[in-house]
Amino acid sequence: MSVSSERAADDAQTSSGGHRSTSEQAAAAQPSPTPAARPGTDAAIASRHAGESLRDVIARYYSLTKPGVLYANVLSAVAGFLFGSQNGVDFFSLVIVTVGTTLIVGSATVLNNVLDRDIDQRMERTKKRATVTGGVQARRATIFSIVLGLLGAAVLGLWSTPLVLGLGVFGFVCYVWLYGATSKRMSYHGTLVGSVSGAVPILAGYVGATGRVDAGAVLVFLALFFWQMPEFYSIAIYRREEYAAAGVPVITVVKGVPTTIVHIFVYTVLYVASVVLLGVLGFASLTTTSVLGLLGVVWIAIGALGFTTSDKIAWSHRMFGFSLVSIMALCIMLGLDPWLP
Repeated sequence: MSVSSERAADDAQTSSGGHRSTSEQAAAAQPSPTPAARPGTDAAIASRHAGESLRDVIARYYSLTKPGVLYANVLSAVAGFLFGSQNGVDFFSLVIVTVGTTLIVGSATVLNNVLDRDIDQRMERTKKRATVTGGVQARRATIFSIVLGLLGAAVLGLWSTPLVLGLGVFGFVCYVWLYGATSKRMSYHGTLVGSVSGAVPILAGYVGATGRVDAGAVLVFLALFFWQMPEFYSIAIYRREEYAAAGVPVITVVKGVPTTIVHIFVYTVLYVASVVLLGVLGFASLTTTSVLGLLGVVWIAIGALGFTTSDKIAWSHRMFGFSLVSIMALCIMLGLDPWLP
């Protein structure tokens, strides 16, 4: 009942019930307690977080950027830039690309949190996100996203090239709208769209250093694109029930685990082929090609075990774990490549 309704009821009781005693009048004179704020309102959120330090507030907003995703994308952008700097590193441009990428990727992940609230609240690993619990209102998170995006676009627009800025905007639109808001909810092929956006940062970094899109740019883009497929499909195996409950049509839900394993193996082979081609075509050093190729063979061998193992869940965890080893090795080796024999 609202405050105005309560007052109306009190007025009706006074007019129909006659005079009240002195004690009743004294009680009526006391100020009524403030009603509890309804959940989800500004007042409720303010009450819940009353007394919080500035550090706590910053931590909540920082969590919206999905730090793990953010750092992985920025790391790939830095690796791409260094890999493209075969004739020397322009450190000013490196800083600009790094800062601009950080801001635009952060903007995209924050807005993705806002759009994915309905899915996140039904999944165990995401139901405690600040946009789900009310720790940060959707409106304020959206404003935060806009500020980050505009700052990122300004940094790249003012001090980088139009091509790098264009790639940043394309990656943002691809991740937030083409993937998060549409294709992910409609088809298991949405993973392909998401992988395109995930491969943009390394491409932007490479282009930021070289100023052009050449075969090397295409190959680093493909390497990141192909890597994401077995990485995510492995997650989709051991989190299949969660995705099904949330109504997200990932490949394991739509096509089943056996088909997913075939896709994982094929994309792993394609990833290894793309990193080896970097060396074959003269873009990467012998050291980089050898290390990445050897790790790739190991990853393919692990992928092949998926066809025969009886414990698909344990295998998918192992496949996912080695995908993290692969991406770290890729970024480190590409970043060091200009100085390797």
